[in-house]
Amino acid sequence: MKIRTAALAATAALTVPALAACGSDGSADDGTIDVVAGAYPFAWVTEQIGGTMVDVDNLTQPGVEPHDLELTPKQVGAVNDADLVVFLHGFQPPVDDALDQSALSDEARLDVADVVDLLTMDSDGHEHEAEVGEHGEEEHGEEEHGEEEHGADDGHDHGSLDPHVWLDPARTAQIAEAVRDRLSEIDPDNAAAYDTNATKLLDRLTRLDTDFSDGLASCTLRTFVTSHAAFGYLADAYDLEQVPIAGIEPNTEPSPQDLVDIADTVEAEGVTTIFTESLTSPKIAETVASETGATTAVLDPIEGLTDDTADEDYLSLMRSNLTALQKANDCS
Repeated sequence: MKIRTAALAATAALTVPALAACGSDGSADDGTIDVVAGAYPFAWVTEQIGGTMVDVDNLTQPGVEPHDLELTPKQVGAVNDADLVVFLHGFQPPVDDALDQSALSDEARLDVADVVDLLTMDSDGHEHEAEVGEHGEEEHGEEEHGEEEHGADDGHDHGSLDPHVWLDPARTAQIAEAVRDRLSEIDPDNAAAYDTNATKLLDRLTRLDTDFSDGLASCTLRTFVTSHAAFGYLADAYDLEQVPIAGIEPNTEPSPQDLVDIADTVEAEGVTTIFTESLTSPKIAETVASETGATTAVLDPIEGLTDDTADEDYLSLMRSNLTALQKANDCS
């Protein structure tokens, strides 16, 4: 699979509101651009492209499950004062709320939902391309998303939309291109440097994509079982089938019948590994493994870092995931 490019449409000249802590060009007094990211993958991409020219504030601290994020008053203030906020509408409702309450211009908001094609997960756990109108900054209102699309007890705005776009390196490349373009609009004096950094990052993502394509091409087993439905984009990109124990929200409890169905799939497909995660409890996955005779291993959704992964980054964690999948799925 080749990296799918998606250039962000050029916007009108950006005017960042003057802030007490910022210079007249919208940047901080030390000359850096203040960027706020909703979660680790967005922060990492921005750091790779911005380098020392940006100051990135990741709202999701290490060890925090981003689905469960709650913002402090200081973080809400950081959103309001940012030169750019990189987020995914519906993924973290407190971030959406902070943006709704802020005075930021549209140009200071980079919604990943406007950059990549999102997937939705149906009631059977299968992923599909989101239809036009299911996401987008101007299409999140109640008229477009009534109870027919999202049950009354969904718990979060995104309903069945899968936010874990970064687990497909090609989509991560699209985010990188959008970040490059937006930083270049905000800080045109450093546009060439942003372009150089983005080119290096895109090359690394292309190599990662190729390694996944080659490394998973000949797997004996195409099915893998995960703690929650975080790996739909990875499965979609590399012709695998994800069987999640919990839904898109990791804290949702599977029903007894769900567990029976998963156990049946494990036995029928010859699945040998049940994947747990670093930021959520492994108990249910360990129970499924125990009842089916499977082993457990970690597959990291890379939603955030932990004490154990503090020395890792997106690329190294993705390569660890590739190794784990190759071992579990008997990929020669």
